[in-house]
Amino acid sequence: MSLSRTHCVTLLGVQGHMVEVEVHLGGGDPGITLVGLPDAALREARDRIRAAVVNSGENWPSGQITISLSPASLPKSGSLFDLAIAGAVLAAAGEVPLERLADTVLVAELGLDGRTRPVRGVLPAVVSAAEQGFTRFVVATGNAAEARLVPDVDVAVVEDLSGLCLWLRGEPCPAPEEEHGERPREPGEHGPDLADVLGQPVARRAVEIAAAGGHNLMMLGPPGTGKSLLAERLPSVLPRLNRAEALEATAIHSVAGLLPPGSPLVTLPPFASPHHTSSRASIIGGGVGNPGPGWVSKAHHGILFVDEAPQFGRGVLDSLREPLERGEVVIARASATVTFPARFQLVMAANPCPCAKPGNLCTCPAGERRRYFSRLSGPLLDRIDLKVELQPVSRSELLADRAFAESSEVVAERVLQARERARSRLADTPWSTNAAIPGARLRRDFPLEPMALRVLGQAMDRGQISARGVDRALRVAWTLADLSGRERPGPEETAYAYALWSGRAW
Repeated sequence: MSLSRTHCVTLLGVQGHMVEVEVHLGGGDPGITLVGLPDAALREARDRIRAAVVNSGENWPSGQITISLSPASLPKSGSLFDLAIAGAVLAAAGEVPLERLADTVLVAELGLDGRTRPVRGVLPAVVSAAEQGFTRFVVATGNAAEARLVPDVDVAVVEDLSGLCLWLRGEPCPAPEEEHGERPREPGEHGPDLADVLGQPVARRAVEIAAAGGHNLMMLGPPGTGKSLLAERLPSVLPRLNRAEALEATAIHSVAGLLPPGSPLVTLPPFASPHHTSSRASIIGGGVGNPGPGWVSKAHHGILFVDEAPQFGRGVLDSLREPLERGEVVIARASATVTFPARFQLVMAANPCPCAKPGNLCTCPAGERRRYFSRLSGPLLDRIDLKVELQPVSRSELLADRAFAESSEVVAERVLQARERARSRLADTPWSTNAAIPGARLRRDFPLEPMALRVLGQAMDRGQISARGVDRALRVAWTLADLSGRERPGPEETAYAYALWSGRAW
């Protein structure tokens, strides 16, 4: 046998594409030719695979070896092709039978000693191959739990190349030692809890509203008032991800290399907090060669926390506007266009001035304050549903009994009930949260009484709120109604929603 075939998967973003790995053994001087748009890491696979085969006690074929990765027009990157190429080379040389190899997808990196190593992106790779009709996969031990998240597929796990050869020959191979990671933490189990936050009743209420309706939130206040504490505790009151959401979030974390071993499924809403020195590419996604997911995608179905927001570059902050509206990021490169999902809740926090000193200790001139906040553009702030200001904690609040503070578990129950009301109301629509429904559909399909709209109409006549702002205030008003168990918002809900949108609840 001088020709063999097997399959692997290449990833563009979080979308897998099937690749047929063909190996032909010819005469002439020994050498290896690799074709099919490989990147630098994949070109290095030639020497890595040869060393792995020899050190595994298998015979490396002599003569010219041609390895083709089809389709040739599709860019291919990374080391996940190692096991597929090694298996195809051995099959072409007659060292292992071809029968099992032909309809199997092999995804793993090889060490020089023949050991298999886990790679990024196994979950989206297996999902994409399963959609193409493949049901048999071979992966490294470290990727076993991740690959088995996909239903109705047969996953074989090998520790090294020798194990693959035994499996292809139909011989029994040693059962690999499964990796066991930490047990996934349940909500409220030794994690951040809202009961840890002292005082700040308005901000705590805003966090609850944000969780119930999926709204974006802005918090303003001096250091030490609890802005970061509240943001970090917002995921603790959000509902757990459903199966589809969990698989989407897990696929992104898999591509980014953020999954813990042994317990790969992301079931809690992710929390991403980039540093203020982050570049636009790290926020949105990109990089040399095959683009990787940015912070907005790592926060998919979760929270993106932008702390010290005015410290970020204005261009970086404005780049958030597109994913906030579309729920995805499109990155164009010469070789391909990659799309990453990015549906997240934005939480921003800022100090009241550059020096961040409280009250009368601040010496910042008015012009410096204006420049400080100028990075927060109007269009970006217009996309924030809730704006609250936090005041320094008083002595009585600091010494108060923590037992009287509501825990995340209590708030999460109210949030879940509010979301169920919204989901029931939106059952015949593509949306499930108030923040997601377009303003035009909200006004047309769920109209309010004229009395309830009077506050918003008066603010619009005075030029104090834009049309987009009206839509956002209406969404918040519906969330307030869901939290209070009312059938629809009244004047009280719309007035408070406008106060939260404009920051006048301060």
